[in-house]
Order: sequence, then C-alpha cells, then structure tokens
Amino acid sequence: MRILSIEPLSKAAFAPFGEVIETEGSDYFMINGGSTRRYHALAEVQTSAPEDRAIVSIFVARALPMPLTIRMLERHPLGSQAFVPLRGNPFLIVVAPPGDAPRPEQVRVFLGNGRQGVNYQRGVWHHPVLALLDDDEFLVIDRSGAGPNCDEHFFGEDEQLLLHRP
Repeated sequence: MRILSIEPLSKAAFAPFGEVIETEGSDYFMINGGSTRRYHALAEVQTSAPEDRAIVSIFVARALPMPLTIRMLERHPLGSQAFVPLRGNPFLIVVAPPGDAPRPEQVRVFLGNGRQGVNYQRGVWHHPVLALLDDDEFLVIDRSGAGPNCDEHFFGEDEQLLLHRP
C-alpha cells in the first residue's frame, strides 16, 4: 500500500485540478467608497447546461480516523465544486486528474491552511471533504440541475492508498 505524501496547498501545485481560493497573492480592487478590497473572480463556477444553477451550501464534516485508507474517489462531471473552510481550520484535499478512472500513482494530497479554499474543476477526481476536526464547517459552491452529477471510483485492494494525519 502506497503512503501518500502531503504537500502544502499552492496555486501552482493545484492548477491541474482547479483553483485555490485565497486572498494571499491575489489581485484586488477597492469598492464601497474605498473601505473594502474585492478579490474578484478567484474561481470559476462551472456548469454544463443553460438550465443548471450555481448553489451555495454549508457542509458540516466530522474528522475521519487516521491513518485513513483511501478506497474511493468521486468526480462531478456536470459542474465544478468549491470548498471554503468557515472556521479557519486546516483540512486535507485528495485529488487525481480528470479521466475515465483515477490511477493510484496520480493521486496527490494537499493541506489547506484554513484560509484557503479549493474549487475542483468539472471531472476532477477527489475524496469527499476531509476535515481534521469534528464538526468543521465548509461553504460549498456547486451545481444543481438535472442528471446525475457524482461518479464514484473504488480502488481495488492492491490499489488503495494510506493517508497519515499531518
């Protein structure tokens, strides 16, 4: 079983999978009479059909026991999905590039610092949200519309990956 290495989350490293949502190093312009910095268009909400809608939800996640065996990844073929931590807590991001099925050797793990969110592009394989603390909250922006928008891939016994707590 391959043990996954955890990388710090950065815009450059995460670019093949989507966008990092953060203010650090991002351009802004002033609004509201100069009292507010607007960090504009940090991520693009993707949908696949004109009747689709972008929706905002809150997920409350519990921490999973570590070490964690990564047995499955999911993807959303009809829209992007963004996660922004609301309590400022670090969290883990497990991803693999788009394709018919994720390959274990392509799986990467990032550690968000609690002030960064991520936006998975359509079709990017990822593990469901991985909070490091119980009852952690995430603002989620994704697609609502007709048709199934979640594919799951389960790794075979010899393909499973092991993730240790950072």
